[in-house]
Amino acid sequence: MSDDINVVIKTTIRTMLPFIQLYGFYVMTGTEGAGGGFQGGVILAASFILYAITFGAEKGREKAPESWNTAFKSFGLYIYAGVGMLTIIYSLGFAEFLNYSATFLSLFVPHTVARGILIADVIEVGIGMTVAASFTSLFFDLVWKGDENGRD
Repeated sequence: MSDDINVVIKTTIRTMLPFIQLYGFYVMTGTEGAGGGFQGGVILAASFILYAITFGAEKGREKAPESWNTAFKSFGLYIYAGVGMLTIIYSLGFAEFLNYSATFLSLFVPHTVARGILIADVIEVGIGMTVAASFTSLFFDLVWKGDENGRD
């Protein structure tokens, strides 16, 4: 009976994971304003954690190795800081950090469109990548800490 339940759970999780991840990406980039990067990142991290809980921590770690988590955390931070520094560099030091009106996009499209592109499509993706990798890494750190102390 237990094996039948496991098959149902594993099949359900395999079927649902792509939709959960797609929803996480939608939340991350679905708006043209601020917000969504953190929430989308948490949803993506929850999908990796759900996989690890269902199939085991070892298989979960194979799908989300720590080297990938480190790379995504760093790259997400570089995206966020890079856009902020571009605004300062492009304005020759007259604009504030993340002042979107000072970007080069404002020369070609209206300010609101440039702001929407930079926030929804760049900044929020960087935030989401960092949050997803951080929460996934935190989960695996807690799992391995329990193993080191002899507890499950």
